[in-house]
Amino acid sequence: MRRESGRRTLTTVAAEAGVSVSTVSKVLNGRTDVAPCTRERIGRLLRGYGYQVAPGMQFGVVDLLIGSLHGPWAEELIRGAVDAAREAGQSIVVTTVSGPAEFTPWLERAARRGTDGVLSVLYLPDAGERGRLSGARIPLVVIDPPTEPGSDIRSVGTTNWQGGMAAARHLAELGHRRIAAIGGPERFWSANARLDGYRTALLRGRIPVDEALVSRGEFTAADGRHQAHRLLDRPGPPTAIVAGNDNQALGVLQALGERGLRAPGDVSVVGFDDVIAAWATPPLTTVRQPLAAMTAAGFRMLRAGAASSRIEPQHVELATRMVVRDSTAAPGDVNPGPGCTESRSPRK
Repeated sequence: MRRESGRRTLTTVAAEAGVSVSTVSKVLNGRTDVAPCTRERIGRLLRGYGYQVAPGMQFGVVDLLIGSLHGPWAEELIRGAVDAAREAGQSIVVTTVSGPAEFTPWLERAARRGTDGVLSVLYLPDAGERGRLSGARIPLVVIDPPTEPGSDIRSVGTTNWQGGMAAARHLAELGHRRIAAIGGPERFWSANARLDGYRTALLRGRIPVDEALVSRGEFTAADGRHQAHRLLDRPGPPTAIVAGNDNQALGVLQALGERGLRAPGDVSVVGFDDVIAAWATPPLTTVRQPLAAMTAAGFRMLRAGAASSRIEPQHVELATRMVVRDSTAAPGDVNPGPGCTESRSPRK
């Protein structure tokens, strides 16, 4: 912050406010670790003397709404938000919310205690819920939106289309032509984008898209196993399978084992997420999704909005990366040895 010549020094402002110079400096720079009443009093003095005071956030707390607290996927999202908040001198309150029945009581509690904003993972509040958030002056950023967000919603996602394309292209470059895909539920924007990327890669590789080799299921190992058995029962079974996430890919490996098959010698397998892929047997080739970076970016988006009188709606996508491990090889081959290589997913 700048101070024109002739304006009072921070020492003088601190003396008039009855606080330390460091406290005045915190308010001047938008820090949140000052009591609200003290921050308001110092802010009035500073503005009266011509200082430009950073708005900052008022409560020092941001809410993170997530459907489940269990598993590495959730842990990575929570870690990203907590680390970003710690750097800003704030705290994260985590609440399990996956639908309107859980959203309404959370909003009532948050409005009573106060919050600087909400990061909502995989839950896009409807128009009525967004109106209630606006009325309570609670800004919203959606993380990994389940459906395509409107122009009035700020959100952070990942390059799902590019990731799906990178996975299928990797298999095509290895020489596979019977490449199957197990997608996630149709209700998820990300699942549809990954399948669209898969189809694009096959078309660009001059490989006909056989819709009989495309199936869908929940993002679970059980559904991955079930869909893999269905695909392998076909007269012309696939030599490679792209799964919608790592859980589905683990189910595919289980199905292969139940049939006396193995990856990659019989069927190559690719996952998506890279939160448990390295622990699989064999270690999974997968598309790494920057989960922690997504919530960190969402937190910074909230913070930037608090420091601006005009908030521009926006959707930000962070890049995925292809991570090649031991579950993929040329048809009929085995991987030459352990290891892991990475490459950034292609851009549109």
